[in-house]
Amino acid sequence: MKTILIPTEDHDAMPAVFEAARLVAQKFDSYIEGFAVHPAPADFVAVDPVSSLTIAGIDDNDEDVERGAQRLFENFMRGHGVPDAKIPDAESGPAVYSHRWVRSGALGDAFIGSHGRLFDLIALGRPGRAPHDPRMPPLEAALFESGRPVLIAPSAVPQVIGRNVLIAWNGSTEQTRTTAFALPLLRMAEQVTLVSVEGGMTPGPTGEEFAQYLRLNGIAVTAVTMGLGKRTTGEVILDHAKTLGCDLLVKGAYTQSRLRQMMFGGATRHILATATLPVLMAH
Repeated sequence: MKTILIPTEDHDAMPAVFEAARLVAQKFDSYIEGFAVHPAPADFVAVDPVSSLTIAGIDDNDEDVERGAQRLFENFMRGHGVPDAKIPDAESGPAVYSHRWVRSGALGDAFIGSHGRLFDLIALGRPGRAPHDPRMPPLEAALFESGRPVLIAPSAVPQVIGRNVLIAWNGSTEQTRTTAFALPLLRMAEQVTLVSVEGGMTPGPTGEEFAQYLRLNGIAVTAVTMGLGKRTTGEVILDHAKTLGCDLLVKGAYTQSRLRQMMFGGATRHILATATLPVLMAH
């Protein structure tokens, strides 16, 4: 995880996003890049067709949005001792722990999906309904268009990441891919627990079978299977993470379709709505 992207905008979880990314960057001596993101004009039309906000007004505000986002990003990085970056070339070797702001103008959410393909990790805030919460479209662009894992930070600033990790195993392709992305973090963890929830599995390897795969990759993992009782799968996962004092959850995103999740609920939807610890997700 040598390269980390932070799409930056002014919301309440931004300090937690910065710190979550910085904690990972410290582990891997990573390069952190930021750029300003804002809703595309179509987003305003879709949400509020009678809004007086015009496309021209959005364009006029791009520079203000970028300046504010850049100020947030650079003040945090320099305030926490993250050096300014010098992009490496063939002679200077790989990137080192550093930060850089490289883009001009605030860019739409779709840019996250394409530009994010150049990074090992994308850091974003957990979406919410309040006006100052992170928005959902940036997360959707990262999950479905980048092909990269996303580190989703809650509003509370994390103190540590990756010492005590919970893997929410359900046998799926999405969970397999997400756990593969997480292997560098898992190898550095002090405690790794793999949880399978009865009634929350898809056809695929059992939790113990996948735990054996992780052990063959040098990860000391404990596999447990839990019943639902009167709880949902998402509730079981988050409750057990809290009981163990975990500081990171590794969870595949949308094993069910997004439409089915919206209609009937699902573990991804519940975790995105209520998780109080950082979550590493991929689709």
